[in-house]
This record gives sequence, structure tokens and C-alpha cells, in this order.
Amino acid sequence: MSTLDQPRNNIQVSAEYLTFKAWAHEKLVERTDELGHDFAVMSKPAVRRFVALEMDRLIQEIRIPLNEKEVEQLIDDLTNELTGFGPLEGPLRDPEVEDILVNGPYNIFIGKKGVIEPSDLVFIDEWHLMRIIYRLLLPTGRRVDESSPMVDARLPLYGRINVVIPPLALDGPTLSIRRFPADPLKAKDLIDHGTLTPEMLEFLQAAVQNRCNILISGGTSSGKTTLLNILASFARPQERIVTIEDTAELNLQARHIVRLETRPGGHDGAGAIDARDLLRNALRMRPDRIIVGEVRGSEAMEMLQAMTTGHDGSMGTLHANSPREALQRLELLLSFAGFPGQEVTLRRQIASALEIIVQVARLADGRRRVLSITEVTGMGDNIVALQEHFRYEPRTLPDGTLQDYWINNGLRPHTRKLHHYQPRSQGLQNWAHEEVSRG
Repeated sequence: MSTLDQPRNNIQVSAEYLTFKAWAHEKLVERTDELGHDFAVMSKPAVRRFVALEMDRLIQEIRIPLNEKEVEQLIDDLTNELTGFGPLEGPLRDPEVEDILVNGPYNIFIGKKGVIEPSDLVFIDEWHLMRIIYRLLLPTGRRVDESSPMVDARLPLYGRINVVIPPLALDGPTLSIRRFPADPLKAKDLIDHGTLTPEMLEFLQAAVQNRCNILISGGTSSGKTTLLNILASFARPQERIVTIEDTAELNLQARHIVRLETRPGGHDGAGAIDARDLLRNALRMRPDRIIVGEVRGSEAMEMLQAMTTGHDGSMGTLHANSPREALQRLELLLSFAGFPGQEVTLRRQIASALEIIVQVARLADGRRRVLSITEVTGMGDNIVALQEHFRYEPRTLPDGTLQDYWINNGLRPHTRKLHHYQPRSQGLQNWAHEEVSRG
């Protein structure tokens, strides 16, 4: 018997098993159509009993040699097919899962605690995968087909979904799901997880409460949105906050909040509303703060204008690997947006708008850390001047393990907004975070 070399709950998933599963699924769909409303009102346990009875009949009909474990797995799989999202039902219900990455029907990867690993889950074929994709997209109102082979949307209850199908995806439909945490992290959780030190959190809290403009910089899945969510919680309760996102992920615990989300256009691009459109409109909504989930295009122009025209305390995230690279990327975005000035003028605009850059990263072992907290202090020699307050520098212990350490430079903030902030200490800090990783 040929196999796909994909063990599943101690079962070797065979080609014969998958073929029978596909045939049985078609038969079950026919039976559910016959039952109509009676099936639609069934609970999941009732559906499982229905599937078990039907499987007993079908197995006897064609006399396929399946053992008891395979039959139980088949019943579970087909129940999930009829009531949920097939092979993805389990990961979608697992609160520890952060990412679900599907590269074609036979390659599914699951991310937990920042680490992506291959799973033993498989789809029957590309059509099976497409059926689940259509089911996932149904509540979003978005569609995917040959004329529109890419889609990015927000899944109710689950998170953000991105789909790319052939002909753009060469190895079959590609599905990426970023899970939203059911219980968003709080400020204390950052300390408990060793993401930063109490002194760093105190500094950032003071920066938010004194209405500094903050940019969070980092790579994909480095924790930018999580940190932005926590920093925004330090704003005063009476402040009116307008959030702008491509796919709504922020879950601010604020009383006066307006959440805006971009909208893609139709097949011809008609009806599209991008972040720049929303930012322009947000300026007419009397916001105290504007929070941009991710700065990635021409909206950078409006964001910086907002920061310099009475909307202090605004925040956003940006993809970059260091504070200096974040400034360079911001320059690039502003030039693409048609900034009407010379390079020096552009940099002066950035220096007058931004005050704090927080650099975050996901380490090789999946841990997320704040690598630096840097202040923008103005201009010097025609470049934006920076002053680093905190820097992450892990130390190698005698036994070869790595332990978290941060350098606290103990500097007085340059901005007047933090004139009364007093650094408590300086030097090498190892906050009581007991986790270590092998070097």
C-alpha cells in the first residue's frame, strides 16, 4: 500500500485511506442534501453519530480494510468536514496556535510560541483545500478565483487570513492564518515573558502618557502589534483614539475608540479604500491620537503630518531591522508618496514628528524581545540624530547558555515631553527572567 509518509495519531495515512475519505465525503454530502433542514439543526455530537452510522454502512458496502483506529480517525475527519474546517479544525481551536501555514494540500505547518514546525495534517487534494478556503472566506464577504487570485481578510473569532491560489501559487493553493490571541497580553505579561525590563516598560508608559509619537519597528511576527496594543492601553481614558488597519488586529481596552479598516477594490479596483484615505478622513474626526496598525505606503505622509499638527501621542508600526533602517524606510515611503521637498527637508519633517522608536525582534528560538528603545533627538550633519536609552545584549554563561540582559544607558530624555522623567538606574540589567536557551 503506497503512503504519503504522513503519520497521523500513530496512523500511516495511505493513498487508499485518502481516496476512500474523498469518496465517503461525497456520499455524506449527498445524504446531508437529502436530509436538508433536519441535518442543518443537528448538534456536532449528533453529526458525529450520523457520520459513524454512515461510515459503518459505506465500509460494509465496499469492504475496505480499515482498522479500528483508522475508522475513528475517519469519523473525526469527516465530522470536521461537515461541521467545521476539515484538517484545520483542530489548530483553529487550539489556543496555543499562533500561525497556520498551508503550502499546498500536503504541507501544513503550525506555529506555537514563535516556532514554526511541520504538522502531520494533510488535505485529500487541491480541491479539498479549496473547499475549506471557500468556507473560511464565506463570512468575510471576500472571494478568490482566477480573476482575483489573492485575498487578505479578517476571520471572525480566529484572526487574519491570506490566500494565494494558482496560477500565482505554483505548488497549489497557499493559505496563511495569523491567530489573534483570545486573551490579549497585558503589560505585566511582557515582564513575565521576559520581553523587556520593568524600567523599559516604565519609560514607555511615561512616553505614551506624555504624548510622545512612537514608532514600533521589527520584522514579521516579532510582536509589533502586541506591543502597540499594550502601549495604547496607557493612554488616558478620556482620549478619543482612531485606529487604522488593513486587517483589524488591535484590541484596545479604551472607552472612546473608533476602529477603521481598509477595503480592497473589486476586480477592476473600483471601491478600494486604502490607509491613506482613512488617515485623511481620521483628521476630520477630532482624534486625540491616531494609531496606524502598519505603515507600509503613502499613508506615511498623512501620519507624519498628523504627528506635527496637534495629534501628539500617535503611534504606528513599520517593518525594519533597526531604528536607523526604520528611518530610512520612512524616508523611502515619504518619497514614494510625493513629498514636496529636498532630502534634508524630508529628514527634518521626520525628526520633528517622531520621538521614540522601539525595535522588537523574534529570536531564533521563538522568544520575542525588545532590542532597543531609541529617542529621536533632532538633526545633526543633515541626518536624523538618535539617542539610545536601552539595548538588548544577551550574555553567554559559563555553561554555554544564553541569558537575557539589557544595557540601560541612564540618559535623560531629550524631548521636553519627558523632561520630568528620571531614569532609576543604569548599567547591565538582568530582570528576573529564568528562561535560558542553549547556545
